[in-house]
Amino acid sequence: MRYLGSDYKRSRRLSFSTLGTGKELSKRPYGPGQHGQDRKRKPSEYGKQLIEKQKLRHMYGINERQFRRLFRIASKSDEVTGIAFFHILESRLDNLVFRMGFARTRRQARQLVNHGHILVNGKKVNIPSYVCKVNDVISLKETSANLKIVQEALAVKGANCNYVSVDTDKMSGTYLRLPERSELPPDINEAQIIEYYNRLL
Repeated sequence: MRYLGSDYKRSRRLSFSTLGTGKELSKRPYGPGQHGQDRKRKPSEYGKQLIEKQKLRHMYGINERQFRRLFRIASKSDEVTGIAFFHILESRLDNLVFRMGFARTRRQARQLVNHGHILVNGKKVNIPSYVCKVNDVISLKETSANLKIVQEALAVKGANCNYVSVDTDKMSGTYLRLPERSELPPDINEAQIIEYYNRLL
């Protein structure tokens, strides 16, 4: 089931900006609710693992069933499981639309994909979970290039990583390479997520 509550409350509960903007924690960097500032009890080891899993899952906006399925795929990879998991998540079409700066949040990026505004190698793809390959070219449909949310995103944010290139004149970008761990969120402990799923799988 997709989370339909407040992104700000969720981020404050996790002490982590799931939107990637940091705005959720800028004014009230403590848990939501009347006693949010008073919650000092340390979580158990399982609780820590659960928090790390939720941080990553909510950041990419993926439901639990799909998240677990992607973890299973990563665990069978020849790569280190944590890195393989990140590579799959970062290669999702909605994430790359976000990384290229065509949307201010991943949620906006999913909407662009769902509504048929995005092309991959010249062909329309309306599946946000579509996993792109290195050297894939992601672009806006010609009739979608002037969408207000796209123009606002480019003006405010723009591309925000080195493993994509963007040509704003052509409203397209290229997935240049897989990201290195140092280019991914440092405040995610993937080892805790692996331990969490090792209990279940």
